[in-house]
Amino acid sequence: MFSIQVNEEQIKQLCIQKIEEKLNEARDSYTFWDMKELCRQTNMSLNFIKETFFYDERFPKYRVGKKWLFPEKQCKEFLLKWLSEQPRN
Repeated sequence: MFSIQVNEEQIKQLCIQKIEEKLNEARDSYTFWDMKELCRQTNMSLNFIKETFFYDERFPKYRVGKKWLFPEKQCKEFLLKWLSEQPRN
C-alpha cells in the first residue's frame, strides 16, 4: 500500500507562482508595440535603439501615419537573434 503526504502550503505557493507568471505573460502580450512599448520591453532608450538595430533591414517595423508599429512576436524573435549576434566583451 502507498501513502502520499502533500504539503498543502507548498502546493498553494506553487499554484500562485504559476498563475502570476501566466498573468504577467498575458498582461505583457500585445499584437503591436509602439515606440514607447519597444523601449519598455527592451529596457533601452530610443537613441540606443536607433543607433543599434532600428535601421537593420531585418527589424520588423511599420510606419502607420506618423506612428511606428512593431509586431510583438516578430520583434521578440528579431531581438533574440540580434542579441546573440552581438560580441560578448
